[in-house]
Amino acid sequence: MNRRYVLASLAALGVGGTFTFTTLTSAQSTEDATGPASTDVSDGTKQITIWRDPGCGCCDTYADYLEENGYQVTRIDDRDFDKRSIEVGVPEQGLGCHLAEIEGYYVSGLVPSEILERLVTEKPDITGITLPGMPSNAPGMARVKTGTLKTYAFGEGGITVYSDE
Repeated sequence: MNRRYVLASLAALGVGGTFTFTTLTSAQSTEDATGPASTDVSDGTKQITIWRDPGCGCCDTYADYLEENGYQVTRIDDRDFDKRSIEVGVPEQGLGCHLAEIEGYYVSGLVPSEILERLVTEKPDITGITLPGMPSNAPGMARVKTGTLKTYAFGEGGITVYSDE
């Protein structure tokens, strides 16, 4: 089994006790903080789960942006998403405004869909990627991405620049 998936599974078990990995059918479903986090959909639908503060409007705007770009988004209210983020390996100095999971990778922040596509296509040996903070030119803060955004990879190999575009 791929080391990344083993580490992600162990992190998930350590964070929430146990997770039930299921295929979701509702794009608008909102689960509690320990809800399902599956991204394996047999019909080719791109599935992503987002743990976010329930009062964060940019997270909802970002989820809407992902849905407009072909993703099925599960939104999970979790006021402690920042603690969950650190527990799964997101560097504390690199926290974004929410935590997401897609195809076994953790994604922190308002990462553009083209970077998510690159991540799941290339399948690098990392735990995930992060776009720290809430950049005003990122999807969720702006209607469309403008300028450049620096996204970082994190995992056993440390922290590196994943994308600067």
